[in-house]
Amino acid sequence: MGTTASQSRQSRALPADLQTEIRSLAREKNAVILAHNYQRAEVQDVADFVGDSLGLSREAAKTEADVIVFCGVHFMAETAAVLSPAKTVLLPDLAAGCSLASMIDAQQLRQWKAEHPGAVVVSYVNTTAEVKAESDYCCTSGNAVEVVNAIPPETEILFCPDMFLGAHVKRLTGRDNIRIWMGECHVHAGIDPENIRLQRALHPEAEFLVHPECGCSTSVLEAMSAGDIDPDGAQILSTEGMIRRPAMSDASEFIVATEVGILHRLRRENPTKRFFAANERASCTYMKVTTLPRVKRALERLEHRITVPAHVADRARLAIERMIAIGGTAPRMGIPDPTVDPGE
Repeated sequence: MGTTASQSRQSRALPADLQTEIRSLAREKNAVILAHNYQRAEVQDVADFVGDSLGLSREAAKTEADVIVFCGVHFMAETAAVLSPAKTVLLPDLAAGCSLASMIDAQQLRQWKAEHPGAVVVSYVNTTAEVKAESDYCCTSGNAVEVVNAIPPETEILFCPDMFLGAHVKRLTGRDNIRIWMGECHVHAGIDPENIRLQRALHPEAEFLVHPECGCSTSVLEAMSAGDIDPDGAQILSTEGMIRRPAMSDASEFIVATEVGILHRLRRENPTKRFFAANERASCTYMKVTTLPRVKRALERLEHRITVPAHVADRARLAIERMIAIGGTAPRMGIPDPTVDPGE
């Protein structure tokens, strides 16, 4: 039986109807909805705040809402729970994991530490709370070099779990005493130098935007510092910097080196500009498992609540606070002549 025009209209109206129901439920539950830039477009559109993991965690920490619906992946919801222990933090779908965070667990890290007594552990923010609790410092891509430089040069460093960011940091600091865990984000495979060179050849007038706080773009930073990608014309920007940059720039086209989900927000907030993914295949399957029906169910049932045991949270919080305390700028990362946004 064919689809009637009425059925077709109802199908098209469904996301809007769900968004209305979700907003009503959020008001009823005194909930705030946070969505990562890589979420589905319709999930971003229903959120109170859209941003990167660190920015959303800051929103979670300062919100007056009783309930936080974190439309992201598990480690992000954990970080929000660590920073906001009095709040109810919900993850709409427990399948929302992270391939990079799963590259190392607490037991593996403890064993690695035992093999290198006295070493300082620096963990990328894309890790579980248990791994953060075993770490001395957390870092983002934007401040990883500064975090490492804050550690005495004679001290051995264990860097995990991102091998691309680790190689980048080792190259720019010139430290031979950095040991790197061999882990990666599965989205890396969709962003490589050949793809970027092709897009820049196809769009020679386009600006090249790189968001350094994303696991999937650490390979781009590493390739730039290695000389495999021409840094000329690259804009190393925070999430909000990437959103603001098109309005500030004379360019009408932009190549974006990060997960493709951010293109929705860029296009929505800059409708007169054109945006091209460095590679359209750079999509995080874990980010896409969250749907509007699951967000609605999370609010209705207050599921799935993410909690972190106090003894883990207390130790993880120290590493996270050290990360937040140390700023990061692209010039110190050794990337020539980028336009640097002072944002998060």
